[in-house]
Amino acid sequence: MSDDSSADRSTKPPMLVLLESLAFYRNARIGLVVGALFAVLLYAIRTLELLGPVIDARDYPLFGPDVWFLLLAFVLAATFALLVAVALTVAEAARGARDVSEEGGQ
Repeated sequence: MSDDSSADRSTKPPMLVLLESLAFYRNARIGLVVGALFAVLLYAIRTLELLGPVIDARDYPLFGPDVWFLLLAFVLAATFALLVAVALTVAEAARGARDVSEEGGQ
């Protein structure tokens, strides 16, 4: 009898099998949460002036400084989320490669 998971793997595209084996979707969710929390923290520090008052000596075109820093926080969240997801995926790949080499050596 064949195992259902092996039959399921044969019908999936190879890239999807690779992403699942590297736990990419879990890593992407973790990255999104960490990136969002980091951006919210830094945005709160800036807008609530938790580290002291900010000296504004420049003009902000179209919008006020809060809107520009909100846009910057979005870019920071996306970048940090990608960085965390890639780091976790690389760590998972290294762990998987180490497990495979240990199995082959025995």
